[in-house]
Amino acid sequence: MKRFSHVALSAAALVVVLVMVAFSGETRWAEAQVTCNPIELSACLPAITSSTPPPESCCSRLREQTTCFCGYLNDPALRQFADNPNTRQIASACGVPYPQC
Repeated sequence: MKRFSHVALSAAALVVVLVMVAFSGETRWAEAQVTCNPIELSACLPAITSSTPPPESCCSRLREQTTCFCGYLNDPALRQFADNPNTRQIASACGVPYPQC
């Protein structure tokens, strides 16, 4: 039960940060004609909050934004979500290499 509470709390915090970032418009990077927008990764939220595999919509968004990962890791507001075991597992399940920044 304690693990579920921690996961639920982390998921809620992720949603809050993603919404804040989406509305602030401050955290957007453009690299190689890719607009980096972390709110577009919300399709990954079910995989983060449960033991279900990531849906294809999550994997396709991750593949689209692979050039954005280092920016997410360097952003203080997003680092805690981008650099955690669940994110690494989702990337691995999607066949997306986790960056070495």
